[in-house]
Amino acid sequence: MKRQNVRTLALIVCTLTYLLVGAAVFDALESENELQQRALVEKIRERLKTTYNMSDSDYEVLEATIVKSVPHKAGYQWKFSGAFYFATTVITTIGYGHSTPFTTGGKTFCMFYALAGIPLGLVMFQSIGERMNTFAAKLLKFAKRVSI
Repeated sequence: MKRQNVRTLALIVCTLTYLLVGAAVFDALESENELQQRALVEKIRERLKTTYNMSDSDYEVLEATIVKSVPHKAGYQWKFSGAFYFATTVITTIGYGHSTPFTTGGKTFCMFYALAGIPLGLVMFQSIGERMNTFAAKLLKFAKRVSI
């Protein structure tokens, strides 16, 4: 087996191991808290329905209205600054998931935007990396000349 193939295989195994360990740690750290939060929300839901004599459908309408009326910390999500933030997360493939397009047009545009934007972002970051590498090489070369 060629050395490059062994290196690639080793990187794949290391990455998968890293992902498995990370998943186990996140599970250990977050699962209990998530279960407690879900139980608390369900308890409050039942108390509200009982106190105000609400049906399941009435409660779901109230819940949806409240969720949609709460603005994001940075203001409204789809004003220019929020949309710029979302676009950045799409092309960098970060995708936090807390903001997503809701309309069919927005979802469709997002797919095509990502198809062109992700490769563009990758090429841009590669170009920046090459420039940083060139700068570092020149800096090290200069430092060696100065120290001699």
